[in-house]
Amino acid sequence: MVIQRFLKMDLPKGKSAFLWGPRKTGKSTFLRQHFPKSVYFDLLDNDIYMDFVKRPSLLRQELSGMKSTIHGPVIIDEVQKVPAILDEVHWMIENMRISFIMCGSSARKLKRGQANLLGGRAWRFELFPLVSAEIDRLNLLRALNHGLVPLHYIEANAKKELKAYAYDYLKEEVFEEGLTRNIPAFSRFFDAMSYSHGQITNFSNVARDCGVDYKTVREYYQILQDTLLGRMIEPFKRRQDRAVILRAPKFYLFDVGLAGALTHREIGEEKGEEFGRAFEHFIFMELTAYGSYKDLDFDINYWKTKSGLEVDFVLARGEAAIEVKGASRVDHLDVKGLRTFYDEYRPKKAIVVTNERAGRIDKGIHFLPWRDFLGQLWSGKII
Repeated sequence: MVIQRFLKMDLPKGKSAFLWGPRKTGKSTFLRQHFPKSVYFDLLDNDIYMDFVKRPSLLRQELSGMKSTIHGPVIIDEVQKVPAILDEVHWMIENMRISFIMCGSSARKLKRGQANLLGGRAWRFELFPLVSAEIDRLNLLRALNHGLVPLHYIEANAKKELKAYAYDYLKEEVFEEGLTRNIPAFSRFFDAMSYSHGQITNFSNVARDCGVDYKTVREYYQILQDTLLGRMIEPFKRRQDRAVILRAPKFYLFDVGLAGALTHREIGEEKGEEFGRAFEHFIFMELTAYGSYKDLDFDINYWKTKSGLEVDFVLARGEAAIEVKGASRVDHLDVKGLRTFYDEYRPKKAIVVTNERAGRIDKGIHFLPWRDFLGQLWSGKII
């Protein structure tokens, strides 16, 4: 099954780039398809890895001997495994006019080791799990249960794949890369974090659950963000308002299937609280990927008052407000938070994403079935 990815890497001649993304999102496949003539170094190959660890200058020697036959950017996969190789890349960009694409799942190890990140000489791209615009007639329940990592979505029975994936990420991305030394505590944190996923994050409660202090928990969440495992969204604030929650963020994992696997969630039908939470997470994934792929990079926030009124997602500092409801029929009482936000801030778009069959408009608020919403999102009609 060949899936045409939405990401575009149209690099000007001579321009280099980093391509980041969680494991198994398809970075290597994407690069091989779009740059078939490129020289390719895969640092997951142990022989290549050991050669470059011992002698990073070997890259320069090899490319010097083939410069006349290089077509397109040179690709280095899993670049974070050999941070010192970036000094060689920098030298060759400046002195040999060779362009590169450095691919990996995390820049955290590079940053911590004070590796050379090329000082703005390379553009940054990110590849996400699959999005609705890449899938013909997306199966919603399959997406929520399997997730949208390509192999997991396609797999008939993804439960074991997801379980192995979660373990591999802990083992390879966090522990083997030395991002934390307290392996038991981080494992407990991973479990505690997953059950508060998509809700307002109480760092003190999570710290108590996994037996570490508040500061360590904040560092653990930062590790998840730096390794692209998840994202924090901050509360929306345009002005000081004592009635609005202003400090506590929410955290979303990068994939709805991974979140389900960690909490042993299995959704059998399109209704209920678990379906609603997964549905909201799915919409968040679409918004995040859309902003990145379209190079819009708008802020995504949430809004909540101390009395409990809430809007799931506020985009671009209030330009659009989006509430996600998984029910097959949404009543006006279900969107009281969005109505209050609309009356107070007057966003250009106020939208309820629903599981209903038909759309409607009620006093400036658009109720859109999720397929219609995603169609409008990816065609640029939402933001």
